[in-house]
Amino acid sequence: MQKRLIFFSGISGAIAVALGAMAAHFLKSKINGGLITELNLQTFETASKYQMYHSLAILLISLLSNKFHSNLIIKAGYCFMIGIVLFSGSLYLISTAKLIGLTSIKWLGPITPIGGFFFITGWLLLAFAGFKKDK
Repeated sequence: MQKRLIFFSGISGAIAVALGAMAAHFLKSKINGGLITELNLQTFETASKYQMYHSLAILLISLLSNKFHSNLIIKAGYCFMIGIVLFSGSLYLISTAKLIGLTSIKWLGPITPIGGFFFITGWLLLAFAGFKKDK
């Protein structure tokens, strides 16, 4: 489990940095052309930040899983993974829809809060793991 979490954390962190750089350079240049708005850019940057925060949290979870009640800790890590895919992934697509030619993505709107729910659940599982007895 630890290796899987570390792997996901590393890949996700790298993607967050790459997409953050893309927002800062490529997407910003598309504002004048009307393919992306300032709000779209802010939304994309929010997705990147949340992805990075939770990538780092997954790395921390992989380190904590040996010390504390690992079942809850591991579940928190998986919640963060799902949250990254649903929350950040949906925001990336929503904010760049016009740029990448997606015309019918209204179904993605409800996906974002589901991803947020997984983030919150992950943090709560992490908190509860602190109350469990050590191994």
